[in-house]
Amino acid sequence: MYATWHHDATLKVEAGVDVEVMLEEGARVIERAVAELDWDGGQTRALKDAIAGLRDDSRPVPARLAAGAGQEMHRLLTNNPLRDMISPTQNFAWWVERSLALTGAWYEMFPRSEGAVQDPDTGVWTTGTFETAAKRLPAIADMGFDVVYLTPIHPIGRTNRKGPNNTLEAGELDPGSPYAIGSEDGGHDALHPDLGDFDDFDAFVSATEDLGMVVAMDIALQASPDHPWAKDHPEFFVTRADGTIAYAENPPKKYQDIYPLNFDTDPAGSYAAMRDVMQVWIDHGVTVFRVDNPHTKPVEFWQWLIADVAVDHPEVIWLAEAFTKPAMMHTLAKAGFQQSYTYYAWRNQAWELREYVEELAGESANYMRPSFWPTTHDILTPYMQYGGPTAFKLRAALAATWSRLTAFTRAMSTVSTLLVRGPRSRSTTRSTNTRTVAGVLMARTAAPAKQKAAPTWRPTCARSTRFVVAIPPCTGCATSPSTPLMTRTSWSTPSVAVVPAMAPRTTPFW
Repeated sequence: MYATWHHDATLKVEAGVDVEVMLEEGARVIERAVAELDWDGGQTRALKDAIAGLRDDSRPVPARLAAGAGQEMHRLLTNNPLRDMISPTQNFAWWVERSLALTGAWYEMFPRSEGAVQDPDTGVWTTGTFETAAKRLPAIADMGFDVVYLTPIHPIGRTNRKGPNNTLEAGELDPGSPYAIGSEDGGHDALHPDLGDFDDFDAFVSATEDLGMVVAMDIALQASPDHPWAKDHPEFFVTRADGTIAYAENPPKKYQDIYPLNFDTDPAGSYAAMRDVMQVWIDHGVTVFRVDNPHTKPVEFWQWLIADVAVDHPEVIWLAEAFTKPAMMHTLAKAGFQQSYTYYAWRNQAWELREYVEELAGESANYMRPSFWPTTHDILTPYMQYGGPTAFKLRAALAATWSRLTAFTRAMSTVSTLLVRGPRSRSTTRSTNTRTVAGVLMARTAAPAKQKAAPTWRPTCARSTRFVVAIPPCTGCATSPSTPLMTRTSWSTPSVAVVPAMAPRTTPFW
Protein backbone atom coordinates (compact mmCIF):
# COMPACT_ATOMS: atom_id res chain seq x y z
CA MET A 1 0.00 0.00 0.00
CA TYR A 2 2.67 2.54 1.05
CA ALA A 3 5.05 1.39 -1.68
CA THR A 4 2.38 1.98 -4.32
CA TRP A 5 1.76 5.50 -3.03
CA HIS A 6 5.49 6.17 -2.73
CA HIS A 7 6.06 5.21 -6.38
CA ASP A 8 3.11 7.20 -7.74
CA ALA A 9 3.63 10.26 -5.55
CA THR A 10 7.30 10.60 -6.45
CA LEU A 11 6.50 10.63 -10.16
CA LYS A 12 3.41 12.86 -10.03
CA VAL A 13 4.59 15.46 -7.53
CA GLU A 14 7.89 15.96 -9.33
CA ALA A 15 5.88 16.38 -12.56
CA GLY A 16 3.42 18.80 -10.91
CA VAL A 17 0.45 16.50 -11.46
CA ASP A 18 -2.27 16.18 -8.76
CA VAL A 19 0.16 17.43 -6.14
CA GLU A 20 -2.29 18.15 -3.29
CA VAL A 21 -4.24 14.95 -3.92
CA MET A 22 -1.10 12.83 -3.83
CA LEU A 23 0.16 14.46 -0.63
CA GLU A 24 -3.21 13.95 1.06
CA GLU A 25 -3.38 10.32 -0.02
CA GLY A 26 0.05 9.79 1.51
CA ALA A 27 -1.09 11.31 4.78
CA ARG A 28 -4.10 8.96 4.83
CA VAL A 29 -1.97 5.89 4.14
CA ILE A 30 0.29 6.72 7.06
CA GLU A 31 -2.75 7.45 9.28
CA ARG A 32 -3.99 3.93 8.55
CA ALA A 33 -0.59 2.54 9.43
CA VAL A 34 -0.64 4.35 12.79
CA ALA A 35 -4.15 3.09 13.55
CA GLU A 36 -3.84 -0.53 12.36
CA LEU A 37 -0.25 -1.58 13.06
CA ASP A 38 1.87 -1.90 16.20
CA TRP A 39 4.57 0.73 16.82
CA ASP A 40 6.68 1.86 19.72
CA GLY A 41 6.48 5.40 21.05
CA GLY A 42 9.31 6.83 18.96
CA GLN A 43 8.01 5.27 15.76
CA THR A 44 4.49 6.56 16.40
CA ARG A 45 5.80 10.12 16.84
CA ALA A 46 7.81 9.86 13.62
CA LEU A 47 4.75 8.69 11.69
CA LYS A 48 2.55 11.47 13.07
CA ASP A 49 5.23 14.05 12.21
CA ALA A 50 5.20 12.72 8.65
CA ILE A 51 1.41 13.12 8.46
CA ALA A 52 1.65 16.70 9.70
CA GLY A 53 4.47 17.45 7.26
CA LEU A 54 2.50 16.16 4.26
CA ARG A 55 -0.43 18.44 5.16
CA ASP A 56 1.59 21.56 6.07
CA ASP A 57 0.86 23.82 3.10
CA SER A 58 3.17 26.49 4.52
CA ARG A 59 6.17 24.36 3.52
CA PRO A 60 7.59 23.91 0.02
CA VAL A 61 6.13 20.96 -1.88
CA PRO A 62 9.45 19.02 -2.02
CA ALA A 63 9.75 19.29 1.76
CA ARG A 64 6.18 18.06 2.24
CA LEU A 65 6.83 15.08 -0.05
CA ALA A 66 10.08 14.28 1.75
CA ALA A 67 8.23 14.19 5.07
CA GLY A 68 6.19 11.18 3.86
CA ALA A 69 8.52 9.63 1.27
CA GLY A 70 11.90 10.05 2.97
CA GLN A 71 14.25 7.24 3.94
CA GLU A 72 12.98 6.96 7.51
CA MET A 73 9.34 6.58 6.47
CA HIS A 74 10.31 4.16 3.73
CA ARG A 75 12.24 2.02 6.23
CA LEU A 76 9.44 2.00 8.82
CA LEU A 77 6.65 1.15 6.40
CA THR A 78 8.70 -1.42 4.49
CA ASN A 79 9.63 -3.29 7.66
CA ASN A 80 6.06 -3.12 8.99
CA PRO A 81 3.85 -2.72 5.93
CA LEU A 82 0.13 -2.29 5.43
CA ARG A 83 -1.21 -5.33 3.64
CA ASP A 84 -4.50 -5.39 1.72
CA MET A 85 -6.10 -8.21 -0.27
CA ILE A 86 -3.32 -10.71 0.49
CA SER A 87 -3.68 -14.26 -0.88
CA PRO A 88 -2.10 -16.81 1.46
CA THR A 89 0.14 -19.50 0.02
CA GLN A 90 0.10 -23.13 1.03
CA ASN A 91 1.97 -24.12 4.17
CA PHE A 92 5.54 -25.32 3.70
CA ALA A 93 7.31 -27.80 5.96
CA TRP A 94 10.69 -26.86 7.45
CA TRP A 95 13.10 -28.91 9.48
CA VAL A 96 15.50 -27.24 11.84
CA GLU A 97 18.31 -29.77 12.04
CA ARG A 98 21.27 -30.21 14.32
CA SER A 99 24.64 -29.23 12.90
CA LEU A 100 25.70 -32.88 12.54
CA ALA A 101 23.32 -33.05 9.57
CA LEU A 102 25.52 -30.48 7.84
CA THR A 103 29.02 -31.49 8.79
CA GLY A 104 30.74 -34.48 10.34
CA ALA A 105 33.50 -37.08 10.07
CA TRP A 106 32.46 -40.74 10.11
CA TYR A 107 34.54 -43.74 11.23
CA GLU A 108 33.33 -47.08 9.88
CA MET A 109 33.63 -50.15 12.10
CA PHE A 110 32.86 -53.86 11.92
CA PRO A 111 32.36 -54.59 15.65
CA ARG A 112 33.22 -58.28 15.25
CA SER A 113 36.66 -57.29 13.93
CA GLU A 114 37.53 -55.09 16.91
CA GLY A 115 39.12 -57.34 19.50
CA ALA A 116 38.88 -60.52 17.44
CA VAL A 117 41.61 -63.02 18.33
CA GLN A 118 42.93 -66.09 16.52
CA ASP A 119 44.03 -69.23 18.27
CA PRO A 120 47.62 -69.78 17.11
CA ASP A 121 47.27 -73.55 17.34
CA THR A 122 43.92 -74.15 15.66
CA GLY A 123 43.65 -70.99 13.55
CA VAL A 124 40.10 -70.51 14.82
CA TRP A 125 38.95 -66.94 15.28
CA THR A 126 37.01 -65.66 18.28
CA THR A 127 34.87 -62.72 17.22
CA GLY A 128 35.03 -59.27 18.73
CA THR A 129 32.07 -57.98 20.72
CA PHE A 130 30.52 -54.66 21.64
CA GLU A 131 32.63 -54.75 24.79
CA THR A 132 35.92 -55.21 22.91
CA ALA A 133 34.89 -52.73 20.21
CA ALA A 134 34.27 -50.10 22.89
CA LYS A 135 37.98 -50.21 23.75
CA ARG A 136 38.68 -48.66 20.36
CA LEU A 137 36.42 -45.66 20.96
CA PRO A 138 38.90 -43.37 22.80
CA ALA A 139 41.37 -43.63 19.90
CA ILE A 140 38.60 -42.82 17.42
CA ALA A 141 37.56 -39.82 19.49
CA ASP A 142 41.15 -38.60 19.71
CA MET A 143 41.30 -38.52 15.92
CA GLY A 144 38.44 -36.04 15.84
CA PHE A 145 35.63 -38.20 14.51
CA ASP A 146 31.99 -37.30 15.13
CA VAL A 147 30.19 -40.50 14.10
CA VAL A 148 31.00 -44.18 14.72
CA TYR A 149 29.26 -46.09 11.94
CA LEU A 150 28.46 -49.76 12.54
CA THR A 151 27.85 -52.10 9.63
CA PRO A 152 24.90 -54.51 10.21
CA ILE A 153 24.94 -56.01 13.69
CA HIS A 154 21.95 -58.32 13.33
CA PRO A 155 21.75 -62.14 13.25
CA ILE A 156 23.10 -63.65 10.01
CA GLY A 157 21.23 -66.34 8.09
CA ARG A 158 22.50 -69.87 7.55
CA THR A 159 20.73 -70.76 4.29
CA ASN A 160 22.94 -70.15 1.24
CA ARG A 161 25.52 -68.51 3.50
CA LYS A 162 28.49 -67.18 1.54
CA GLY A 163 32.07 -68.10 2.31
CA PRO A 164 35.25 -66.08 1.69
CA ASN A 165 35.30 -64.13 -1.58
CA ASN A 166 31.60 -64.77 -2.18
CA THR A 167 32.03 -68.54 -2.54
CA LEU A 168 28.81 -70.56 -2.47
CA GLU A 169 30.03 -73.04 0.13
CA ALA A 170 30.67 -71.60 3.56
CA GLY A 171 32.61 -73.46 6.21
CA GLU A 172 31.11 -74.26 9.57
CA LEU A 173 32.91 -71.32 11.21
CA ASP A 174 32.45 -68.78 8.38
CA PRO A 175 30.28 -65.93 9.74
CA GLY A 176 28.60 -65.12 6.41
CA SER A 177 27.71 -61.69 5.10
CA PRO A 178 26.31 -59.30 7.72
CA TYR A 179 23.97 -58.05 4.99
CA ALA A 180 22.21 -61.44 4.90
CA ILE A 181 20.09 -60.35 7.84
CA GLY A 182 17.92 -62.66 9.90
CA SER A 183 18.03 -66.09 11.49
CA GLU A 184 16.29 -68.06 14.21
CA ASP A 185 17.83 -65.48 16.60
CA GLY A 186 15.74 -62.70 15.09
CA GLY A 187 15.67 -60.10 12.34
CA HIS A 188 16.29 -56.38 11.93
CA ASP A 189 15.20 -55.68 15.51
CA ALA A 190 17.68 -58.15 17.01
CA LEU A 191 21.41 -58.32 17.72
CA HIS A 192 23.81 -61.02 16.61
CA PRO A 193 24.37 -63.08 19.78
CA ASP A 194 28.11 -63.24 19.14
CA LEU A 195 28.33 -59.46 19.61
CA GLY A 196 26.46 -59.28 22.89
CA ASP A 197 22.99 -58.41 24.14
CA PHE A 198 21.14 -55.11 24.34
CA ASP A 199 22.79 -54.22 27.64
CA ASP A 200 26.15 -54.51 25.88
CA PHE A 201 24.90 -52.46 22.96
CA ASP A 202 23.50 -49.75 25.24
CA ALA A 203 26.85 -49.59 27.02
CA PHE A 204 28.60 -49.14 23.66
CA VAL A 205 26.25 -46.30 22.69
CA SER A 206 26.71 -44.66 26.07
CA ALA A 207 30.51 -44.90 25.86
CA THR A 208 30.43 -43.35 22.40
CA GLU A 209 28.31 -40.43 23.58
CA ASP A 210 30.53 -39.89 26.63
CA LEU A 211 33.38 -39.24 24.19
CA GLY A 212 31.38 -36.64 22.26
CA MET A 213 30.44 -38.90 19.35
CA VAL A 214 27.26 -40.64 18.20
CA VAL A 215 26.55 -44.11 16.83
CA ALA A 216 25.28 -44.57 13.27
CA MET A 217 23.70 -47.83 12.20
CA ASP A 218 23.52 -49.48 8.82
CA ILE A 219 19.94 -50.06 7.69
CA ALA A 220 19.78 -52.69 4.94
CA LEU A 221 16.16 -53.48 4.14
CA GLN A 222 16.64 -57.01 2.88
CA ALA A 223 16.50 -60.42 4.49
CA SER A 224 18.16 -63.79 4.52
CA PRO A 225 16.01 -66.85 3.73
CA ASP A 226 16.04 -67.53 7.49
CA HIS A 227 14.60 -64.15 8.48
CA PRO A 228 11.36 -64.35 10.51
CA TRP A 229 9.67 -62.26 7.81
CA ALA A 230 10.31 -64.97 5.21
CA LYS A 231 8.10 -67.31 7.24
CA ASP A 232 5.61 -64.91 8.82
CA HIS A 233 5.29 -62.34 6.02
CA PRO A 234 6.00 -63.87 2.60
CA GLU A 235 3.99 -60.97 1.17
CA PHE A 236 6.98 -58.74 1.94
CA PHE A 237 8.91 -60.46 -0.87
CA VAL A 238 8.58 -61.32 -4.56
CA THR A 239 7.28 -64.85 -5.13
CA ARG A 240 8.24 -66.39 -8.47
CA ALA A 241 6.10 -68.62 -10.67
CA ASP A 242 7.61 -71.77 -9.14
CA GLY A 243 6.62 -70.64 -5.64
CA THR A 244 10.13 -69.69 -4.51
CA ILE A 245 11.09 -66.27 -3.19
CA ALA A 246 13.32 -64.32 -5.57
CA TYR A 247 16.81 -63.68 -4.28
CA ALA A 248 18.83 -60.55 -5.05
CA GLU A 249 20.71 -60.24 -8.33
CA ASN A 250 22.90 -57.63 -9.95
CA PRO A 251 23.94 -59.50 -13.11
CA PRO A 252 26.31 -61.17 -13.35
CA LYS A 253 26.41 -61.14 -9.54
CA LYS A 254 23.98 -63.32 -7.60
CA TYR A 255 23.16 -63.01 -3.91
CA GLN A 256 21.47 -66.29 -3.06
CA ASP A 257 21.70 -65.46 0.65
CA ILE A 258 19.59 -62.30 0.38
CA TYR A 259 15.89 -61.73 -0.36
CA PRO A 260 15.09 -58.14 -1.46
CA LEU A 261 11.96 -56.65 0.06
CA ASN A 262 8.89 -55.86 -2.03
CA PHE A 263 6.91 -52.89 -0.75
CA ASP A 264 4.15 -53.10 -3.37
CA THR A 265 2.29 -56.25 -2.32
CA ASP A 266 1.44 -55.09 1.21
CA PRO A 267 2.42 -51.44 1.54
CA ALA A 268 0.59 -50.89 4.82
CA GLY A 269 2.12 -53.93 6.50
CA SER A 270 5.65 -53.49 5.15
CA TYR A 271 5.72 -49.77 5.91
CA ALA A 272 4.57 -50.37 9.47
CA ALA A 273 7.11 -53.15 9.99
CA MET A 274 9.99 -50.93 8.84
CA ARG A 275 8.81 -48.10 11.08
CA ASP A 276 8.76 -50.47 14.05
CA VAL A 277 12.34 -51.51 13.30
CA MET A 278 13.54 -47.90 13.27
CA GLN A 279 11.87 -47.23 16.61
CA VAL A 280 13.70 -50.12 18.26
CA TRP A 281 17.08 -48.57 17.52
CA ILE A 282 15.98 -45.00 18.24
CA ASP A 283 14.84 -46.21 21.66
CA HIS A 284 18.36 -47.58 22.18
CA GLY A 285 20.00 -44.23 21.45
CA VAL A 286 20.73 -44.42 17.72
CA THR A 287 19.97 -41.15 15.93
CA VAL A 288 21.97 -41.54 12.69
CA PHE A 289 21.20 -44.11 10.01
CA ARG A 290 23.16 -45.03 6.89
CA VAL A 291 20.63 -46.57 4.50
CA ASP A 292 21.88 -49.26 2.14
CA ASN A 293 20.66 -48.89 -1.48
CA PRO A 294 17.66 -46.63 -0.79
CA HIS A 295 17.16 -46.10 -4.53
CA THR A 296 15.91 -49.68 -4.84
CA LYS A 297 12.93 -48.91 -2.58
CA PRO A 298 9.98 -46.59 -3.30
CA VAL A 299 10.83 -42.92 -2.87
CA GLU A 300 7.37 -42.41 -1.41
CA PHE A 301 8.26 -44.89 1.35
CA TRP A 302 11.34 -42.90 2.36
CA GLN A 303 9.45 -39.63 2.27
CA TRP A 304 6.81 -41.07 4.57
CA LEU A 305 9.24 -42.86 6.90
CA ILE A 306 11.64 -39.94 7.36
CA ALA A 307 8.78 -37.50 7.94
CA ASP A 308 7.02 -39.83 10.36
CA VAL A 309 10.18 -40.38 12.41
CA ALA A 310 10.84 -36.63 12.46
CA VAL A 311 7.50 -35.94 14.17
CA ASP A 312 8.82 -37.30 17.48
CA HIS A 313 12.54 -37.54 16.71
CA PRO A 314 13.63 -34.55 14.60
CA GLU A 315 17.24 -35.17 15.65
CA VAL A 316 17.48 -38.32 13.47
CA ILE A 317 19.84 -38.04 10.48
CA TRP A 318 19.65 -40.15 7.31
CA LEU A 319 22.53 -40.87 4.91
CA ALA A 320 21.64 -42.30 1.49
CA GLU A 321 24.07 -44.89 0.15
CA ALA A 322 22.71 -44.45 -3.36
CA PHE A 323 25.27 -45.02 -6.09
CA THR A 324 22.84 -44.35 -8.89
CA LYS A 325 21.91 -41.71 -11.46
CA PRO A 326 22.10 -38.08 -10.29
CA ALA A 327 18.36 -37.56 -10.77
CA MET A 328 17.55 -40.28 -8.24
CA MET A 329 20.22 -39.05 -5.83
CA HIS A 330 18.65 -35.59 -5.99
CA THR A 331 15.15 -37.02 -5.52
CA LEU A 332 16.17 -38.90 -2.38
CA ALA A 333 17.67 -35.71 -0.96
CA LYS A 334 14.44 -33.86 -1.64
CA ALA A 335 12.49 -36.69 -0.02
CA GLY A 336 14.32 -36.12 3.27
CA PHE A 337 17.80 -37.69 3.26
CA GLN A 338 20.08 -35.10 4.84
CA GLN A 339 23.27 -36.62 3.42
CA SER A 340 24.23 -38.57 0.31
CA TYR A 341 27.05 -40.72 -0.96
CA THR A 342 28.67 -39.41 -4.14
CA TYR A 343 30.84 -40.51 -7.07
CA TYR A 344 33.91 -38.90 -5.55
CA ALA A 345 35.66 -42.28 -5.26
CA TRP A 346 35.61 -42.73 -9.05
CA ARG A 347 36.78 -39.23 -10.03
CA ASN A 348 40.57 -39.33 -10.37
CA GLN A 349 41.79 -36.89 -13.03
CA ALA A 350 42.15 -33.21 -12.15
CA TRP A 351 39.51 -32.16 -14.69
CA GLU A 352 37.11 -34.86 -13.42
CA LEU A 353 37.49 -33.76 -9.83
CA ARG A 354 37.11 -30.08 -10.67
CA GLU A 355 34.04 -30.72 -12.83
CA TYR A 356 32.39 -32.94 -10.22
CA VAL A 357 32.98 -30.60 -7.29
CA GLU A 358 31.60 -27.70 -9.30
CA GLU A 359 28.57 -29.81 -10.20
CA LEU A 360 27.90 -30.59 -6.53
CA ALA A 361 28.31 -26.92 -5.63
CA GLY A 362 25.66 -25.95 -8.19
CA GLU A 363 21.89 -25.99 -7.90
CA SER A 364 21.76 -29.32 -6.05
CA ALA A 365 23.78 -27.81 -3.18
CA ASN A 366 20.52 -26.23 -2.03
CA TYR A 367 19.12 -29.61 -1.02
CA MET A 368 21.74 -32.39 -1.32
CA ARG A 369 24.68 -32.58 1.07
CA PRO A 370 27.44 -34.63 -0.57
CA SER A 371 29.53 -36.96 1.55
CA PHE A 372 32.98 -37.91 0.25
CA TRP A 373 34.10 -41.45 1.08
CA PRO A 374 37.56 -42.36 -0.31
CA THR A 375 36.59 -46.04 0.06
CA THR A 376 33.83 -48.12 1.57
CA HIS A 377 33.85 -51.69 2.88
CA ASP A 378 32.77 -53.00 -0.55
CA ILE A 379 34.31 -50.41 -2.90
CA LEU A 380 38.02 -50.21 -3.54
CA THR A 381 38.69 -48.43 -6.82
CA PRO A 382 41.66 -49.33 -9.05
CA TYR A 383 43.23 -45.99 -8.15
CA MET A 384 43.25 -47.00 -4.49
CA GLN A 385 44.25 -50.62 -5.22
CA TYR A 386 47.37 -49.74 -7.18
CA GLY A 387 48.17 -46.19 -6.02
CA GLY A 388 49.90 -47.21 -2.82
CA PRO A 389 49.93 -45.10 0.38
CA THR A 390 50.14 -41.90 -1.69
CA ALA A 391 46.73 -42.57 -3.19
CA PHE A 392 45.17 -42.98 0.26
CA LYS A 393 46.80 -39.78 1.53
CA LEU A 394 45.69 -37.78 -1.47
CA ARG A 395 42.09 -39.03 -1.51
CA ALA A 396 41.72 -38.55 2.24
CA ALA A 397 43.03 -34.97 2.12
CA LEU A 398 40.84 -34.02 -0.83
CA ALA A 399 37.76 -35.57 0.76
CA ALA A 400 38.32 -33.58 3.93
CA THR A 401 38.84 -30.41 1.93
CA TRP A 402 35.97 -30.49 -0.50
CA SER A 403 33.10 -31.80 1.57
CA ARG A 404 31.88 -31.09 5.06
CA LEU A 405 30.96 -34.77 5.26
CA THR A 406 33.54 -37.52 4.92
CA ALA A 407 34.28 -40.98 6.26
CA PHE A 408 37.10 -43.46 6.59
CA THR A 409 37.15 -47.21 7.01
CA ARG A 410 39.22 -48.99 9.62
CA ALA A 411 41.33 -50.51 6.84
CA MET A 412 42.67 -47.12 5.77
CA SER A 413 44.62 -46.82 9.01
CA THR A 414 46.98 -49.60 7.93
CA VAL A 415 48.24 -47.75 4.87
CA SER A 416 47.75 -44.05 5.61
CA THR A 417 50.33 -41.87 7.32
CA LEU A 418 47.98 -38.90 7.47
CA LEU A 419 47.32 -38.93 11.18
CA VAL A 420 45.85 -36.71 13.81
CA ARG A 421 47.04 -37.12 17.38
CA GLY A 422 46.77 -35.16 20.58
CA PRO A 423 43.97 -34.38 23.02
CA ARG A 424 40.51 -34.24 21.55
CA SER A 425 38.55 -31.02 21.69
CA ARG A 426 34.83 -30.85 20.97
CA SER A 427 34.99 -27.16 20.08
CA THR A 428 34.61 -26.11 16.45
CA THR A 429 38.30 -25.31 16.12
CA ARG A 430 41.49 -26.96 17.29
CA SER A 431 45.08 -25.83 17.53
CA THR A 432 47.75 -28.41 16.78
CA ASN A 433 51.47 -28.45 16.06
CA THR A 434 50.98 -29.57 12.47
CA ARG A 435 51.79 -28.62 8.94
CA THR A 436 49.01 -28.17 6.44
CA VAL A 437 49.40 -30.26 3.29
CA ALA A 438 46.09 -29.75 1.53
CA GLY A 439 47.28 -26.81 -0.52
CA VAL A 440 50.23 -28.79 -1.81
CA LEU A 441 48.13 -31.81 -2.68
CA MET A 442 45.43 -29.73 -4.37
CA ALA A 443 47.98 -27.80 -6.40
CA ARG A 444 49.59 -31.01 -7.58
CA THR A 445 46.23 -32.43 -8.54
CA ALA A 446 45.18 -29.29 -10.38
CA ALA A 447 48.37 -28.69 -12.33
CA PRO A 448 48.36 -30.04 -15.91
CA ALA A 449 51.41 -32.11 -16.78
CA LYS A 450 52.92 -29.47 -19.08
CA GLN A 451 52.27 -26.52 -16.82
CA LYS A 452 55.36 -25.25 -15.04
CA ALA A 453 53.68 -23.56 -12.10
CA ALA A 454 50.73 -25.00 -10.21
CA PRO A 455 47.68 -22.73 -10.50
CA THR A 456 46.11 -21.06 -7.54
CA TRP A 457 43.09 -23.19 -6.75
CA ARG A 458 40.84 -22.93 -3.76
CA PRO A 459 38.04 -25.36 -2.91
CA THR A 460 35.03 -24.74 -5.15
CA CYS A 461 32.45 -26.65 -3.14
CA ALA A 462 29.91 -24.27 -1.63
CA ARG A 463 29.98 -26.28 1.58
CA SER A 464 33.75 -26.26 2.10
CA THR A 465 35.48 -24.40 4.91
CA ARG A 466 38.92 -24.62 6.46
CA PHE A 467 40.64 -27.79 7.59
CA VAL A 468 43.94 -29.05 8.91
CA VAL A 469 45.68 -32.31 8.05
CA ALA A 470 48.46 -33.33 10.40
CA ILE A 471 51.45 -35.52 9.54
CA PRO A 472 53.35 -36.39 12.72
CA PRO A 473 56.34 -38.70 12.76
CA CYS A 474 55.19 -42.28 12.27
CA THR A 475 56.85 -45.66 12.41
CA GLY A 476 55.24 -48.92 11.46
CA CYS A 477 52.17 -47.21 10.01
CA ALA A 478 51.93 -49.68 7.15
CA THR A 479 51.56 -52.68 9.40
CA SER A 480 50.29 -51.60 12.80
CA PRO A 481 46.55 -52.30 13.15
CA SER A 482 46.34 -49.84 16.02
CA THR A 483 47.57 -46.84 14.04
CA PRO A 484 44.91 -44.11 13.89
CA LEU A 485 44.01 -42.70 10.51
CA MET A 486 43.68 -39.15 9.29
CA THR A 487 40.63 -36.98 9.57
CA ARG A 488 39.86 -33.39 9.00
CA THR A 489 40.20 -31.63 12.31
CA SER A 490 38.75 -28.16 12.06
CA TRP A 491 35.56 -26.84 10.55
CA SER A 492 33.52 -23.79 11.34
CA THR A 493 29.87 -24.78 11.49
CA PRO A 494 26.60 -23.05 12.31
CA SER A 495 24.94 -24.06 15.53
CA VAL A 496 21.95 -25.29 13.58
CA ALA A 497 21.24 -26.03 9.93
CA VAL A 498 17.91 -24.85 8.56
CA VAL A 499 16.91 -26.59 5.35
CA PRO A 500 13.70 -26.70 3.33
CA ALA A 501 12.08 -30.09 2.97
CA MET A 502 9.30 -31.52 0.87
CA ALA A 503 6.01 -31.35 2.71
CA PRO A 504 5.81 -34.65 4.60
CA ARG A 505 2.86 -36.91 3.93
CA THR A 506 0.99 -37.97 7.02
CA THR A 507 0.01 -41.30 5.45
CA PRO A 508 1.50 -43.44 2.68
CA PHE A 509 -0.07 -43.85 -0.75
CA TRP A 510 -1.66 -47.24 -0.19
